Amino acid sequence: MGVLYAQRAAAEGAAAIALWDLDEATAADLANQLTANGTQAMAIGVDVSNRENIAQAAARTREFMGDPDIIINNAGIVRGTTFWEHDPVRDIEATMRVNTLGPMWIVREFLPAMIADTARPKRIMNVASAAGTLANPHMSVYAASKWALLGWSESLRLELEKEKHRHILVTTFCPSYIDTGMFEGVRAPLLTPIMTPQVAVDAAWRGMLRGTPVVSKPWTVKLGMAVRGVLPTRAWDFVADRIFGVYSSMDHFTGRGRA
Repeated sequence: MGVLYAQRAAAEGAAAIALWDLDEATAADLANQLTANGTQAMAIGVDVSNRENIAQAAARTREFMGDPDIIINNAGIVRGTTFWEHDPVRDIEATMRVNTLGPMWIVREFLPAMIADTARPKRIMNVASAAGTLANPHMSVYAASKWALLGWSESLRLELEKEKHRHILVTTFCPSYIDTGMFEGVRAPLLTPIMTPQVAVDAAWRGMLRGTPVVSKPWTVKLGMAVRGVLPTRAWDFVADRIFGVYSSMDHFTGRGRA
């Protein structure tokens, strides 16, 4: 999906794109493609679970293109198992660092300059998950990381509005399962198709440009939130488990593997 976001930005006239990735070589291939097609692009190897790494990558970004007008926090990892089987460091700490702390550290690096520059509109998009709106067995730590990301992202949006920094709009993207391999083996809940990356990116991108506070995709994500908010907890558990199949969706999860 990061590739699709970069290609979309280039197609819509981005002056320069900084591609952050743990796999710098793969990002460099994309940067070369974008540059050959007329958009300045640079690959920067960075581990977004490491705050010092982020600071170094931010410095390289400023040298290359200055402070960005758009930040897309797309990196994420998932470990699908019961909570007590999670390794404290490899699973719990890593997930929280990549999915929650990383986006916070990245935005903190660039936000002061974005606030100061009122000449152009700015956008921040944080990719959360439907798992950040509803609990689900076998993704406790992942859900926790996305609940935290959603709460922080929405609070940041409100702070910017309250302090009258209205040239910066924050969007949180909350998709259900997407066919990227990250959730290989899952079974989609009732009425909730597994989305293609193209459909997901298009919805997120258009929502970001409009400054939509929260983009949920597909429509059943909002339905689940609404029903969960109305029903007593045990009644919702029955509906989510026996009718929609949410609680069994991760039963056969395999993912991409540790590599």
